[in-house]
Amino acid sequence: MTGETDRLYHVDGDLVPAGEATVSVDDRGFRYGDAAFETLRAYGGTIFAWDRHVERLERTCEALSLEHGLAAADLHERIDETLAANDLADAYVRLSITRGVQPGKLTPHPEVDPTVVVYVKPLPRGGLEGESVWNEPATVQTVETRRMPDEAIPADAKTHNYLNGILARAELRDLASDGDEPADEALMCDCEETVAEGATSNLFFVRDGTVHTPTTDGPAPVLPGITREIVLELADDGGIPVREGRYDLEDVLAADEAFLTNRTWELRPVATLDGREIGGGPITSELSRLYDERVEETCYR
Repeated sequence: MTGETDRLYHVDGDLVPAGEATVSVDDRGFRYGDAAFETLRAYGGTIFAWDRHVERLERTCEALSLEHGLAAADLHERIDETLAANDLADAYVRLSITRGVQPGKLTPHPEVDPTVVVYVKPLPRGGLEGESVWNEPATVQTVETRRMPDEAIPADAKTHNYLNGILARAELRDLASDGDEPADEALMCDCEETVAEGATSNLFFVRDGTVHTPTTDGPAPVLPGITREIVLELADDGGIPVREGRYDLEDVLAADEAFLTNRTWELRPVATLDGREIGGGPITSELSRLYDERVEETCYR
């Protein structure tokens, strides 16, 4: 396995040493955040839930009117080449497609010569015999930064414009006491003070045996995370009651259990929210086990 300094990235069809992997300053992904991306995870050399990621990538590109003309098989091949070149089977993978270099005007040209970048880094083995990428449950803190409404930027679009999450995480740093580490994750509400999502995660909580999570419908939907989607399916298959809805902060603070989901963390219990202890529990543990089983069966067997 290569080290970080000599890792290879895939940039516009070529494998390039990390120190030489660059894009043009005229690239619209750099200038405006005019780009789509997916965070994926390779387990045993297999990209987990690849078809779902492709579908969401297509939805993002449609929202951006970015007609890149690249086939899913081509994108998958670039990822496979990058993993092989770095001798990685278990890895974090980020696939980005920008609108490419265009004249310095805000209005995009319909003709696109996209910039495609694949970035990878090693992660532990997953599945039933794996280990978590996090050392302990997450500390979570609410922030004043609000989740942008769907009318501003479509909630299901994963673009390079991550300023909303950056501001939320920066606020965590400002809220930390001198000498203390900031909380692990920022929990954002929408403009109506309804709990939405983390800066890079979806939120679940358990009350009286029912799993709750903020809805992807309505006036201020959350990002429809793929790990979130799989957890909802696993709960349904396992006979665990699920409810998607709109919740106040007090609903979450009164939870019996809570956890966050994203592609890298998988399921991460919430140790505290705004200093109040919540923690994981039997349902969080059961869903984590079911998730590990899904990964094991899909990618390692």
